Amino acid sequence: MISLPRLNLPAGVFRIRRSAGVARIWDALRGQWLVLTPEEWVRQHMIRYLIEKRGVEAHYIVQEYPVSLGGMAQRADIVVLDKEGRPALLVECKAPEVPVSRLKNRGVFDQAVRYNSVVGASFVAVTNGMELECYALNRETLHYAPCEALPDFSAFYGV
Repeated sequence: MISLPRLNLPAGVFRIRRSAGVARIWDALRGQWLVLTPEEWVRQHMIRYLIEKRGVEAHYIVQEYPVSLGGMAQRADIVVLDKEGRPALLVECKAPEVPVSRLKNRGVFDQAVRYNSVVGASFVAVTNGMELECYALNRETLHYAPCEALPDFSAFYGV
């Protein structure tokens, strides 16, 4: 049996299997089995939350979005695109035991902001499945202001 923590994101039914001694989770968006790491557990919950509770259409979600920083290939965990294909939200996911609060672990927020300096999304979020913080980018000052919650993205798609 695989022991996974209960997260503070909407629960759901996930397809999980063990093969060759490795736990895997079915990623419906990519149509493949992925190694079930604690971070992947959080990412799959976050994707479900974005679709079911924040109005994101599944085909506008890009996982492991390529980011080049100083010539080094990096990947943002989740990027949500608007209907014109421009990044609207960048989400950095961490394992549940990794603090993501800007006050407790500034490094996670800084990582998301570094990625967003390339991606250019209007919103940045960090989560470990237990905590979720969202910030809106002021494009004039390049300052990130905390948001009460993730925006309802259904308006981005004209729904």
